[in-house]
Amino acid sequence: MTSTLDPKAPAVRAPRARRGFAPVPFLAPGTIFLIVFMAIPVGLLAFYTFFTRGRFGGIVFEFTLDNWVKLTEPLYLGVIGQSVLIALVVTLLALLLGYPMAYAIAGLSPKWRTVALVAIVLPFWTNFLIRTYAWILLLNNAGWVNQWLQGLGLIDDPIAMLYTPQAIVVGLLYMYLPLMVLPLYASLQQLDPSLREAATNLGATGWRAFRTVTLPLSLPGALTGCIFVFVPAMSNFVIPELIGGGKTIMVGNLVRDQFFEARDWPFGATLALVLTIMLVGVILVQTAVSRRLTEGSRRG
Repeated sequence: MTSTLDPKAPAVRAPRARRGFAPVPFLAPGTIFLIVFMAIPVGLLAFYTFFTRGRFGGIVFEFTLDNWVKLTEPLYLGVIGQSVLIALVVTLLALLLGYPMAYAIAGLSPKWRTVALVAIVLPFWTNFLIRTYAWILLLNNAGWVNQWLQGLGLIDDPIAMLYTPQAIVVGLLYMYLPLMVLPLYASLQQLDPSLREAATNLGATGWRAFRTVTLPLSLPGALTGCIFVFVPAMSNFVIPELIGGGKTIMVGNLVRDQFFEARDWPFGATLALVLTIMLVGVILVQTAVSRRLTEGSRRG
């Protein structure tokens, strides 16, 4: 019988734990979903961009680069630039409004924190179109906002608020503000309170402790919230159509019109593919910046 203390006995090696390893059965559902609902549709879009529109719609499989050349026309470049500008304005306003809200919610007691989070998420329980039409009732010339302003004596005649770029910004901001607040709250909630206490004990004022401790550590959550707001705001077409009255065209409206009105599927696919590439690029940049911020905070 071989003793366990015998040096000649064969060594028993413990199995090594594989880092980042996930069994194939667990990866399969997500991989299949990504292939069927993302990779294949995007591949079809890329395939359609190199063909022409049929006389009565559809696709004629004749190779051409006219769709990409058409995309460089000032009209379409202007629509893309206008969409980017509106989405950036909405994202910036959401950050300026959402950060104080998330900061205040993170400082509440657990009971009132839950109430505040439910109030933030509550609008998502209402249909998107119903919320959009509610803003039409608020902002039109005979709407409640103009009535309140006239009742307070601030204005004599109604202000044209509806069907303007400003109304689109307000509508998009209302729709997507919770998407900024929630990741910011999650980031602020995970901060160690002892870090701020240490900064205060070392003589830092409340503002300096916030600027040097809280704000840098919450930047990954802010970047995530910016992506959550920018991506849907960039591609939205319902709010520009209803609240904007169709006067301000965004990329989402242009893509929809090419598919359903002009029936120019190849050019619509080109616009949709460019929009997809832009949004994926923004997400990749956000991921890289968040990784650097996280690594920097760990080193610090």
